[in-house]
Amino acid sequence: MKRILVFCGSNPGRLPEYIEQASALGRLLAQRGLGVVYGGASIGLMGAVANGALEAGGEVIGVIPRQLDELEVGHRGLTELHTVETMHERKAMMADLADGVIVLPGGPGTLDELFEMFTWSQLGLHHKPIGLLDVAGYWQPLLAVLDLMVQERFLRAENRDTLIVDTDATALLDRLDQTVPNTRSPASPSPGRM
Repeated sequence: MKRILVFCGSNPGRLPEYIEQASALGRLLAQRGLGVVYGGASIGLMGAVANGALEAGGEVIGVIPRQLDELEVGHRGLTELHTVETMHERKAMMADLADGVIVLPGGPGTLDELFEMFTWSQLGLHHKPIGLLDVAGYWQPLLAVLDLMVQERFLRAENRDTLIVDTDATALLDRLDQTVPNTRSPASPSPGRM
């Protein structure tokens, strides 16, 4: 892996651990020689990831839609900042630039990004490992919903298991790096299952 796509909130969140872990993840990626690809903002967890990586001498590539450049305060100190027209272009460009994905806490936009990459993985449209950094138990309710989807046969257990979850960024990166991509074509879904 050469670059990691990081999805996270443009807000700092309620707990100081969110900002602390975002900044630490940016530093860790840079220390490992991994570039950061993210949504291009200078605020919230997004800014903390970027600044952490930049302070450690890392490559940071941002992708931001024109309409959000002012709202999310586009980061002007990045290695590269791409301005695109739509959210769809943003997600596609970020995915193309990265070899793996880490998701930190965030809101609906972060969930949208996560689930698009998760769905694309199930459909065989990409083979990049996806990890959730579970800061302060943030992802536990979502994981419970995914487990319910498996139980109710709306999600295959093998697809649910492709999401790598850890509370420690170093361990999560190690696990992403050791993941063997599933390059099989997706199996035809059973009725009522995906």
